[in-house]
Amino acid sequence: MAAALWATLAATTAHGQAVKPVTLTRGLAHPWGLAFLPGSDNDMRMLVTERPGRLRVVHARGAIGPPVSGVPEVDAVGEGGLLDVALDPRFSENGWIYLSYVEPVAGGTNSTVVARARLDVDGLQGRLSELQVLFRQRPKVASSVHFGSRLLFARDGRLFVSLGEGGQRDDAQTLGNHHGKLVRIEPDGRAPADNPFVGRAGALPEIWSYGHRNVQGLAFHPQTGELWADEHGPQGGDELNVIEPGHNYGWPVITYGTEYGSGRKIGEGHARPGMDQPIVHWTPAIAPSGMSFLTSDRYPGWKGDLFIGALRGRTLLRLQIDGRRVVRQERLLQDFDERIRDVRQGPDGWLYLLTDSADGRIVRLER
Repeated sequence: MAAALWATLAATTAHGQAVKPVTLTRGLAHPWGLAFLPGSDNDMRMLVTERPGRLRVVHARGAIGPPVSGVPEVDAVGEGGLLDVALDPRFSENGWIYLSYVEPVAGGTNSTVVARARLDVDGLQGRLSELQVLFRQRPKVASSVHFGSRLLFARDGRLFVSLGEGGQRDDAQTLGNHHGKLVRIEPDGRAPADNPFVGRAGALPEIWSYGHRNVQGLAFHPQTGELWADEHGPQGGDELNVIEPGHNYGWPVITYGTEYGSGRKIGEGHARPGMDQPIVHWTPAIAPSGMSFLTSDRYPGWKGDLFIGALRGRTLLRLQIDGRRVVRQERLLQDFDERIRDVRQGPDGWLYLLTDSADGRIVRLER
């Protein structure tokens, strides 16, 4: 693995603004999630998950630490493995970090789970202790696809978790399972009393919204506080949604996508009363993943815009937002030709990207 800052890779001009992806380090095995540790901008460190099951501390100057000890075993099958990482809002006081991952079970079944552990970190060395599994997606099935899973803390300290439907399409429309859902839990894993389906017969209390296929991007709008999510469609029909508690987002009854290969219609079509429409949808599919609203002044004219990484699209999307409307879309870094897995704004105001490959990179978008 490279420990030094790599050379600038390319430059893209976007409405008078030249931006360039600068590789900080590479050699990460399918990096999936990124979180920033407290510290000064001059000594910035990041936690990075690798899908095969490793968590690492990486310095912004490029040095990569050894695997953090104490990471739980994961089922790194297909799209599964170690997925997202998030710091407790009170991390500086309690040391908790949260991980989402695919948990293996005897007999070949699996599901997405969320665990927390205390992180002790010294430089680039890290150790997890007091590991606690807080949430298990139910039921477990034998799957290699559609595990979600982003973690996002709200201002009130509750944790949102995105969950794919694990290939169990019809489950996304029923409330007695966690497949194809967004869930909201307390930091200790309990279901908040004000979740929309608490007390409803046959419904799991953690559920916040349903009718999802595979949500892999979550972000709060910086002005309105609304929860936005992007999700993978099938053959086309990738979506960007504003999430409302208790709402149904349609999969697989309505979709703008079609069956792989045959192109056959899925479900009833594009719309049905009682099912929410996306803010925008993409066909051909771009396979949207991590996303972030820009709140810094690092990129003149872009503050408030939404940035989404695309896997199949191999690009970074910049979306100009007016209320709940996308008024302009721009594809950045098209010459970069990398699957972009995650997009995060760093504490220094720059945008940081993870690229999804066996030689995955951490990239800072500079100007």
